Amino acid sequence: MKLQHLFGLLFLLSFRLFGQEKFDYPDVFNLEWVSDVRISPDGSRMVYARNYNDIINDCSYANLWMIEADGRNNRPLTTGNQSDHNPQWTADGKKLFYVSDRDGQPQIYMKWLDNGAEAKLTNFNKPFGPFQISPDGKWLAFSMFVEGESKNLVTMPPAPKDAKWAQAPIFIEEMNYRTDGPGYRKPGYQQLFILSADGGTPFQLTTDKFNHNGSFCWAPDANTIILSANRNEKADFEPQNTELYEIDIPSKQVKTLTKRNGPDQNPSVSPDGKWIAYTGFDDRLQGHQTTHLYLMNRDGSGSKIISEKLDRDIDQLCWAADGKGIYFQFDDFGDTWIAYTDLAGNITRLTNGVGGLSLGRPYSGGQFSVSKNGRVAFTQTTPQHPAELATWTKGAKSQRLTFVNDDLFSIKKPGKVEEINYASSADKRNIQGWVCYPPDFDPKKKYPLILEIHGGPFTNYGNRYAVEMQLYASKGYVVLYTNPRGSTSYGGDFGNLIHHNYPGQDYDDLLSGVDAVVAKGFIDSENLFVTGGSGGGLLTAWIVGHTNRFRAAVSAKPVLNWYSHVLYADGPAFFYKYWFPGKPWEFTDHYMKRSPISYINQIKTPTMLMTGEQDYRTPIGEIEQFYAALKINQVETAMVRLQESSHSMDARPSNLIAKVAYTVAWFEKYRKK
Repeated sequence: MKLQHLFGLLFLLSFRLFGQEKFDYPDVFNLEWVSDVRISPDGSRMVYARNYNDIINDCSYANLWMIEADGRNNRPLTTGNQSDHNPQWTADGKKLFYVSDRDGQPQIYMKWLDNGAEAKLTNFNKPFGPFQISPDGKWLAFSMFVEGESKNLVTMPPAPKDAKWAQAPIFIEEMNYRTDGPGYRKPGYQQLFILSADGGTPFQLTTDKFNHNGSFCWAPDANTIILSANRNEKADFEPQNTELYEIDIPSKQVKTLTKRNGPDQNPSVSPDGKWIAYTGFDDRLQGHQTTHLYLMNRDGSGSKIISEKLDRDIDQLCWAADGKGIYFQFDDFGDTWIAYTDLAGNITRLTNGVGGLSLGRPYSGGQFSVSKNGRVAFTQTTPQHPAELATWTKGAKSQRLTFVNDDLFSIKKPGKVEEINYASSADKRNIQGWVCYPPDFDPKKKYPLILEIHGGPFTNYGNRYAVEMQLYASKGYVVLYTNPRGSTSYGGDFGNLIHHNYPGQDYDDLLSGVDAVVAKGFIDSENLFVTGGSGGGLLTAWIVGHTNRFRAAVSAKPVLNWYSHVLYADGPAFFYKYWFPGKPWEFTDHYMKRSPISYINQIKTPTMLMTGEQDYRTPIGEIEQFYAALKINQVETAMVRLQESSHSMDARPSNLIAKVAYTVAWFEKYRKK
C-alpha cells in the first residue's frame, strides 16, 4: 500500500468514533482500483494491476499483485511509485512478462515466478503498443512508431551566427495531423515488430506506409500473426475500413484475409488453427452500427456471423481451450456481461457486473481472462466500489476476491444509488437511468437536483461506480443520470434513433427523467441544475437553448457549432460522414439546426463552459465562440480552461477534482437558498 494511504488511513481512522464522513475531494487520491486481470493457464492463480492516485505527482500508478483462485495469498509482485501493467503468462505458468516505467520510459520485463528474479528485455526510447507472447513462448509481438522523413515546401536560408530567428514553420499536408492525447503527429507510421523472449534487437515485420497498430493475435504455429489494419490507399478518408491480414513472419509477406467495406478487428485464432473469430460490421455510414461476432476459415474463406441472435456490441474474444466455443463481453441495459457461444451461435450468459475502469463517470468497460479449465477472472464493479478482482466458475456464483477500498469505505459513507425507469414524453419509450442520493438522505426533505448527461453519444452509463456522482451527492445534491436514445446496450434500433437527428428527442428523454424524479416529492423544483461532458456537454447547451427550467448549467468539453467542429476536431473524415448526411458546406442548414450556438438568443440560464487546453476531440475553440456569444448577449457565463488536459479530463486526478469543484461552485452561486 502506498505511503500516503498509510498516513491518510491513520488520519481517517481518528474519526471512526464519530461515525462515517462524507466522501470529499481529497478522497480521490485515496481510491484504488483493479485492472489488467490475467489468470494463469491452469486457473490456480491470478495476476492483476492494483492502481492508485499519487497526491504528490498528481498521476496514477499501478503495481502488480498475485492471488490464488480461492482468494488466499494476496501479495504484491512489484512495488514503488511506478506504472506496471499488461502482465502475461507463459503457457507453462512459470514466467510472467509485463511493462513497467520504473526506469522512466516504459519497458518490457520478464519475471521468474519460482524465485522472483527479473530481466529487463528492452531499452526503447519511444512508446510501443501492447505486446503479446507467441504460443511457444519464444517471441513477443508489438507495434511501435517508425519515424519518416519530414516534408517541407521551403528551405530557409541559414541564419547568421548568433542570430535569434523564430523557430522554423511547421509544414502540414496530411489529412490527419493531430490526435487527442498524443497531440500533433510526426511523420511516420506505426509498424509491427517481434522481439525474442530473451531480449535483444526487435525485428520489424511491416514496412509499408500504413499504420499497423490495430488489434492482432498469434496463430498457434507461432509463424504467423493476424492483424487488423487499414491498408487502403484512401485510409485517411475511410477511417473505419479495416481488414484482417495474415503476416508470415519468415518472409514478412502480407496476405489480405477479409474484403468488405467496414471494420474487421479483434482477431482470435482457434487453438487448432482452423478458424479465426473476429468482430465487425458492414458499414452503412450510420452513427451507431452493432458490432457482431464472425467466424471464418483460417484462409479467410467462409465468413459467417454467429452472434445474429444478440443485438448487442461484441468485444474481447477468447477461445475456449477445446476450440468448441468463444468467450466474449457485451453491454446489455446498462450492465456488462461475460458470455459464451458455441460455433453455431448458441449464447450462454455467464456473469455480469463487469467494469469499474472508468473512475470518474459510470461508463461501460471492463476486462476478463479465461484459463484452460474455463475459470474466468474479471474486473467487477457496483455503484458502491470501483473495479475489484472477481472470479467465476461453471455451476457457481461469482466470487469477489479483492477489497482494495475497504479501508476508505469503512469510514467514508457513499451515496446510495438506485435504478429508475420512466416513459419518454416523445414517444412513451422506456428510458433507463439511475439516481444517486446524498449520504443520510431523508425523503421528507427537499434537495437540489443535478441532471448529469453522458457523452458519446453512442455509449452507456450503468450500474457502476462513479467518483463524480458520489462527489455531487456528498455536496447535498440528488444526481440523475440516464441512457437516452442513442445510448448503446439497448440494440441497434435504439442507438440509431438519433441518426442524423442529434440532438433530437434525446432532449425529451432527459427532461422526462427530471420530471420522474421531481414527481417523487423530495426535489426542490426551483433548484434544478444540468451538466455533462462531451456529447453530454453538447446536450447541456442544447437544453438551456430550449428551456429556462434550470437555474444554472455547466457544459464540459462540448460540441457547440457542428460546422466548426467537423473541420477542427481530430479525425475530420469521420464526423461529417457518419453523423451527418454530408459535408457542412453542402448541408449547412442541417448542421446549424443541430448546433446549440444557433439557439444562443434563447439562452437565459447562467452557463459555465469548461474544456482542456489540449483537447483536440472537442477543441477549446468550441467554448470560446459560445462564451463570446453569451457575453455579447449579456448572459451570465464563465470559461474554465483545464491545464494539462486533453479530452480525458480525469487523466490527472487534480483535474477530475477541479471539474467537479468548479461545477459545484457554479451551481452554489446560483442556487436559490
